[in-house]
Amino acid sequence: MKILVIQQKMIGDVLATSILFEAIKHKHPKAELHYVINSHTFPVVKNNPFIDYFHFFTPEHEKSKFQLYKFAKDLNKQNFDVVIDVYSKLSSKLMTFLSKAKTKISIDKGKKSFIYTHTFKHKSKAHTNAGLAIENRLQLLKPLDIDALKIVRPKIYLTEDEKNNAKQFLESSAIDLEPPLFMIGVLGSGHNKTYPFEYMAKVIDQIVLEHPTSQILFNYIPKQEADAKAILELCSPETQKHIYFDVFGKSLRDFLAITSHCDALIGNEGGAINMAKALYIPTFTIFSPWIKKEAWNMFDDNIKYVSVHLKDYDNKPYLNIEHPKVLKSKATELYLDFKPAFFESNLKAFLKRLH
Repeated sequence: MKILVIQQKMIGDVLATSILFEAIKHKHPKAELHYVINSHTFPVVKNNPFIDYFHFFTPEHEKSKFQLYKFAKDLNKQNFDVVIDVYSKLSSKLMTFLSKAKTKISIDKGKKSFIYTHTFKHKSKAHTNAGLAIENRLQLLKPLDIDALKIVRPKIYLTEDEKNNAKQFLESSAIDLEPPLFMIGVLGSGHNKTYPFEYMAKVIDQIVLEHPTSQILFNYIPKQEADAKAILELCSPETQKHIYFDVFGKSLRDFLAITSHCDALIGNEGGAINMAKALYIPTFTIFSPWIKKEAWNMFDDNIKYVSVHLKDYDNKPYLNIEHPKVLKSKATELYLDFKPAFFESNLKAFLKRLH
C-alpha cells in the first residue's frame, strides 16, 4: 500500500502532521509512506524513521501554476492507493484530484467536494490533553482502520553528532550547562502573534529574578534581529547581563540541537514551542488573544507544559463569539490588556518546578 500525506506551509503544521506516519506504520508496517511538504520545513522531520519518501513543494511551485501542475502530475506517476490531504487548499486539492488513489481523505471545511471519498469535521472540543491539532489529524486515519483515540506525539530526531556539536558550540560561547539555560521565543510569526515587547522584557526579568544564575538565549532569525534587540534593551540592566544575544543557531537543525540542551523554552506560541515539545523540553507558552488555545496547547499538563491565554484571566472579550479569530484585528489592543501580572504566579510555579 502506497500512501501520500500532504501538509504544506508552516513548520508547526508539518511537525504535527508527522504523527500520522508513526500511527500508520504501527498498523500497516509494510506501507510505503510519502510526505509532501514545503522545502524549508524539512529540518523538523529529517531522520523521521516512519517517513519513507519526501516530495518538496518549493517557492517555484507556489509562484507558477504550470510548475504546480507539473508537480501534481509527477506525483500521479507514483500510483498512490491513499491520499491524505491535511492542508486542503487549492494546490493540495489539485494533487489529490490528479492522483489515482481510490481513497482520498481530508478535512470537511463545509463545502461539498467531489474530490474526496472521506471527509471529517474538526472537533470542537479535545478529549485528551493532546489538543485539537493532534486529535483532528488522527481522525483522518479512520478509513485505514486506525484508532483515532490512540494518541501519537510529534517527535524530532536529532543525531548524537548534532547534539554534541551544539554542546561544544554552547561551551565555546562561555555558556555553562550546569546553571539553568532558557531559550526565549521573543517573537511570534507575525506582529499579531507577538507578545508586546515591553511585556516580554518583564517576563524575562521575572525569569532572572526567580533563577539568579539563569543564562538566557533568544530565538530569532537574522531579519528579526532589530526587534529582538529592542526587547533586549527593554530588559533591566541586571537581566541583560544574563542574555547571550549573539548565541543562536545558524540553521533550524542548529536551533533544535541547542534547544535540546535547554531547561525550558518560554515565549510566544508558534513553531519553536511545538519543536521544543517534540524534543520533550518543558515549555511555557504565551498565546495570542486571537488564537484558539485548545487547538495548539498540545500535551499541556500544567506541570511540564504550561500555556496562558487572555481568556484564562478575562473572559469578557470572548463572550458571544464562535472563534477567537474574529478578534484578530483587535490583537494589539487585547495584547495590551494581557499584562504579565496576570500569569506571574503561573510562571513562578513553572520555574520553581524546574529548579
